Amino acid sequence: MTPSALFDLSGKVALITGGATGIGRMATEGLAAAGARVLICSRKADACEAVANEVNALGLPGRVEGFGGDVATEAGIDAIAKEVEARTDTLHILLNNAGRTWGAPLGEHPYEAWDKLMKLNVQGMFHLTQKLLPLLRKAATRDDPARVVNVGSVMGDIPKGTQTYSYAVSKAAVHHMTRVLSNDLAPEHITVNAIAPGPFVSKMTAFAIATKEGQDKAAEGVPLGRVGSPEDIAGALQYLCGRGGAYLSGAILPLSGGMQSKAQGSLFNEDL
Repeated sequence: MTPSALFDLSGKVALITGGATGIGRMATEGLAAAGARVLICSRKADACEAVANEVNALGLPGRVEGFGGDVATEAGIDAIAKEVEARTDTLHILLNNAGRTWGAPLGEHPYEAWDKLMKLNVQGMFHLTQKLLPLLRKAATRDDPARVVNVGSVMGDIPKGTQTYSYAVSKAAVHHMTRVLSNDLAPEHITVNAIAPGPFVSKMTAFAIATKEGQDKAAEGVPLGRVGSPEDIAGALQYLCGRGGAYLSGAILPLSGGMQSKAQGSLFNEDL
């Protein structure tokens, strides 16, 4: 029951979509630090290759390989699956991280935002998982299941998605899809869980928290009083993908500093 046994990922092969930036980049380093061989893809192959070189230069137990791949189209999903199949005959971990956001005021939120976000954040996530099931099944055993981890959002749980209507709804769909897939795949020894991050510094959130001032302002709405860190992502994923998380499936793990449970005032609005 030592940490090295519970969280070690040596010998595991992982695929992370959108692995070159933001939470995907944090996850890439976190899984490599635990010993995994990590394949990362995004629409920008050069960015993935650069991140692979950066992480490999850290001297971690695992290794990273980067290539191009687009989860937003059926052809792109087919190409990713073929590339993964060319690199490995088993896949122990799939981290569905690729996604996009959109912000516009109520009354101005465009029609096309829904199609673009649902196509990538939900439809693409589902179809890539479905496409990679043969490799996941090969890796799965009763005591050491294959793992699928979907990246949702605290906005999928609470109505805090300021002007990000299509994004928040897409992440709520990710959470429910996680439960549905868990129900179907757990008997095949494949766990399906999701993380629901709050504010983390990334390209997607740079408009709000790229600066220290922005981070401090965002932290005012977080019960634990800070934005998330790379260690928070790495620790959660090492747990979900390691022996320590082998009995967990269908869970939405809140990585939001307590935001998912925050409520204003008391039930009867009295002073306590």
